[in-house]
Amino acid sequence: MVASASTIAPENQQLTVWHNLEISEAIACLQSDGEYGLSAATAKRRLNEVGANELTAKKSKPWWLKFLLQFNQPLLIILLCAGLVKALTGSLVNAGVIWGVTTTNALIGFIQESKAEGAIAALAKAITTEATVIRDGQKLRIPSGELVPGDIVFLTSGDKVPADLRLLQVKNLQIDESALTGESVAVEKNTATLRADAALAERKNMAYAGGFVTFGQGTGVVVATGNTTETGRISQLMEQHTDLSTPLTRKFDKFSQNWLYMVLGLATLCFVVGLGSRSFPDALEAAVTLTVSAIPEGLPAVVTVTLAIGVSRMARRHAIIRKLPAVETLGSATVICSDKTGTLTENQMTVQAIYTGGHQYTVSGIGYAPTGEILIDEKPVNLDNAKGLQECLVAGLLCNDSSLERKNGQWVVMGDPTEGALIASAEKAGLSQASLIAEMPRLDGIPFESDFQYMATLHATPKGKIIYVKGSVEAILKRCNLMLNANGKPRPLDCVETLQQTSIEREVNIMARQGLRVLALAKKSINSGQNTVDHADIAEGLVFLGLQGMIDPPRESAIKAVEACHKAGIQVKMITGDHAITAQAIARRMGIHKNGSVLAFTGADLAHMDKTELAQVAEEGVVFARVAPEQKLRLVEALQSKGEVVAMTGDGVNDAPALKQADIGIAMGGAGTEVAKEAADMLLTDDNFASIRAAVEEGRAVYKNLLKAICFILPVNGGESMTILISTLFARDLPILSLQVLWLNMLNSITMTVPLAFEPKAEKVMEQPPRHPNEPLLSKSRIQRILAISLFNWIVIFGVFEYIRQTTGNIDLARTMSINSLIAGRIFYLLSISQLIPNLIAKMDGTIKENVDIPAIGFGIVGAIILQIIFAHVPLINQVFETAPLSWQQWLFCLGVGSPMILWATFVNRFDPPN
Repeated sequence: MVASASTIAPENQQLTVWHNLEISEAIACLQSDGEYGLSAATAKRRLNEVGANELTAKKSKPWWLKFLLQFNQPLLIILLCAGLVKALTGSLVNAGVIWGVTTTNALIGFIQESKAEGAIAALAKAITTEATVIRDGQKLRIPSGELVPGDIVFLTSGDKVPADLRLLQVKNLQIDESALTGESVAVEKNTATLRADAALAERKNMAYAGGFVTFGQGTGVVVATGNTTETGRISQLMEQHTDLSTPLTRKFDKFSQNWLYMVLGLATLCFVVGLGSRSFPDALEAAVTLTVSAIPEGLPAVVTVTLAIGVSRMARRHAIIRKLPAVETLGSATVICSDKTGTLTENQMTVQAIYTGGHQYTVSGIGYAPTGEILIDEKPVNLDNAKGLQECLVAGLLCNDSSLERKNGQWVVMGDPTEGALIASAEKAGLSQASLIAEMPRLDGIPFESDFQYMATLHATPKGKIIYVKGSVEAILKRCNLMLNANGKPRPLDCVETLQQTSIEREVNIMARQGLRVLALAKKSINSGQNTVDHADIAEGLVFLGLQGMIDPPRESAIKAVEACHKAGIQVKMITGDHAITAQAIARRMGIHKNGSVLAFTGADLAHMDKTELAQVAEEGVVFARVAPEQKLRLVEALQSKGEVVAMTGDGVNDAPALKQADIGIAMGGAGTEVAKEAADMLLTDDNFASIRAAVEEGRAVYKNLLKAICFILPVNGGESMTILISTLFARDLPILSLQVLWLNMLNSITMTVPLAFEPKAEKVMEQPPRHPNEPLLSKSRIQRILAISLFNWIVIFGVFEYIRQTTGNIDLARTMSINSLIAGRIFYLLSISQLIPNLIAKMDGTIKENVDIPAIGFGIVGAIILQIIFAHVPLINQVFETAPLSWQQWLFCLGVGSPMILWATFVNRFDPPN
């Protein structure tokens, strides 16, 4: 694997298992020197060979081609054809309107695609920084873009890691890699060689581009730059998955394609039959009229408005939609894959259990706010009567490098989250960190080191000098020979019940099974003349003070939201970079399960599975821990292969490929990285799982309103088409002309259909199971509804036209009255499927008290009536659309003819409920 002296090929950067190499092997493989680094000449040559240390996207299509490709959709093709037909028949204004609708739809798609490509640009910013390197034996500060494989890089607290590094030296080095790995706490780094199959989150001898150094110092050799880094691999995964389609767009494409074939077939039949009994121009007019009547020109506008209103409603519930079709997609979700930290949990470490002096204590309150109590047997504890507990809390306060501050009304930790939790637990008992530090000042300390697994501080106290120690249970217990009892008196560890140490370990296991991170605390009194502390001083003779168990607790609102999702038939799965035990414990607390089981799998488990096994595990599993970015992506794909509609949440760089692949990607608006936000379809402004549940509810309501709109628009097209086709077959005059059809489809239909988008959500919408992902837009029952209402519309149009023409001989009057009778029937049908009348009744009897969008339907009906008055009585419209004025008796006649729709719609609603 050793490269030539002048070449470090990109494939070597990717294929070498750097964490599995000894330090000397890694340096030799990269032709570098740990002390002198690279020469300036070698660095320049390598920069030319491997390129700049920055992410580059693959060359995309030119903007004009992307725009033209937006028109390659069946529904837009139908609209283009409709516009062409109108242009050929001389209706240039109408053609312009139709083409305007088409162009608007294409522009929306073009803008969405352009925004999606912004994710790669955001990734590039994630690793842009400066770096301190050694070249020719000299320290230099250079732009990170100039780094090459083999460079020796220095890291210190506050630095952003500029490239992928194999660590050479570390001193208390801790790096926050949560954006890449999902690990919720900073990782303590070392230089030990690891096994080749170590998971990304477990590679403690590596530092990855985009990570943030939170503590300590280190040096490393650059092993990968640009697109060959782990972050670069994520950008390539994102480029491979650029499908912007959603279940709604796919259903509309299928519907549009089938509708297109039907329209073309009927138009051809109409034209051929017409030639047998009519002149060529009349046959063409019949075919053109049927084509225009069958095309629902207003449908795209209605869909867009309905989705836009859904976007507005979701925004009020903390969910910002970036792509319109995502509104409906969320409502059809069958699986929600959620990140743990900050979404299901508070993202604030909290001490919840304390064991000291042989007693178990619980701690109330959540997060870093010093509000809550320490309880024993559900009763508050008085520290004056629990000296052992007091000593344990004091140790946590003083053996601590962090502090709590109040910012913007929120308590935040300045430093390590674990130490912040210790401060909060002590302050809940009435202790003050500032007061104790003043009373017991620190003289010296030993910072935490992963080799020793503890931290120690020396303090001057009124009772002499004391060393306080905190760390892992294993590291502390082996140094203790005494422990405090409840009254604060020392006693041997093994003085009670055979071995007291066994009891301590039992308490540790109890806390661990609850998903708690456990810290042990101890102290030691030393000679009053000593002002420093060293490892030898605490090698033995410590007094064990107690245990504090902490966790990032689940949000109460998220627990309720998970329960609501289960009731709605939606599976909830946790995909996290954290430990499996912790994640599994959180899942149990939150009620996340499948058939009562909480199966957990790790990234190591998934790595060896083929697609079939993974698909089965993805369905059965509930918790997926320690997963790499590509494994999150594979999990989403596996669930989709089983027919699931997947919503995926995330906030880190590592989540971006899965967010983009999911049917709907949900990014955290607060804690989320820009990369995750750019890849997502939706942002949560409060980073709360409960807001996902609310958005699902709104999405379901939007879809139901969409179906209402479709089932309201299409029967008009069906009735018009049946009228024209039958008139042609029987060689009768057309009861409705192409311009009149356009009036109905573009103006009247939109006026009455758009208000359906404002319909409030139906009751118990979240107690219904999710729709089957493969359910067509027009199910069998909806097709039957459309045909039944179309039949009524045909009878009204054809019957009124023939009756008025034969009794008056005025064909313009006959057409006008047939159209107005159709509108009267539509008004009655609209009332039958909307919630206007039920809500008015409910408001009058006090059943509904909250504000609902009742007036929208009323405004739509009034607007439709005004339009029909204009249609019949404005002279210019009479001339253009070949209509005639009506007397008030004729208006009443039209209303009477349309009124049977009430009974007909009631009959249809029994078999296909609209809500």
